[in-house]
Amino acid sequence: MDKVSFGYEDVPPEEKTRRVGGVFSSVASQYDLMNDLMSAGMHRHWKSQFVRRLRPRSGETILDMAGGTGDIAFRIAESGAQVTVADINAEMLEVGRERAARRGIDDLLWAQENAEALTFPDQTFDAYTIAFGIRNVTDIAAALEEAHRVLRIGGRFFCLEFSTPTWPGFKELYDRYSETVVPKIGKFVAKDEASYRYLVESIRRFPAMDEFKAMITASGFARVSVEPILGGAVAIHSGWKI
Repeated sequence: MDKVSFGYEDVPPEEKTRRVGGVFSSVASQYDLMNDLMSAGMHRHWKSQFVRRLRPRSGETILDMAGGTGDIAFRIAESGAQVTVADINAEMLEVGRERAARRGIDDLLWAQENAEALTFPDQTFDAYTIAFGIRNVTDIAAALEEAHRVLRIGGRFFCLEFSTPTWPGFKELYDRYSETVVPKIGKFVAKDEASYRYLVESIRRFPAMDEFKAMITASGFARVSVEPILGGAVAIHSGWKI
């Protein structure tokens, strides 16, 4: 892999990993507030819908990858499942731990992990989730293969990610909003316009729904499906290890 995308730039893989780490270290403390402002609070509904589709059960072991601030893990934990929250970024994990402590949630496991090279043994988890994180991974195919490896037979993979809108006329409005308004919100709220400009650009470079579905299938998952949300602006991809 000679070059990968960092926003609209093509950079060496190790450079993307370093830069993405810098982005999330910069925005960690304001990450959840920014999500509320950028999506008008809709990200909360998307995440709740995502967890409903996952259908976590008491006694299951679930890996929430790129789950730093705990948004998905807190929802899953209500089912009684044992959740491991993993993230490559230490600052994001620290925000998550602090949020969990304030909520009195003390049964989550926390781990600093690279999605492309997980330290967990084969067939450790019943489910693997990743929400708004896969597009920031340097080698997406490697991360998907790792997800497949750490799942038990019968395990399920669920991914919530921004995608490409398909509603006529909506894509143009969505593009205009994200490219002009979101970086300005980042500038005034998080004091970091550049990081939010990258996050918008990373959405533009991410594979379309069918293309990403094919990547999940190629990594070994079966019964792969995709559920568009908001005309495809967001999508839930899922697959099974059989």
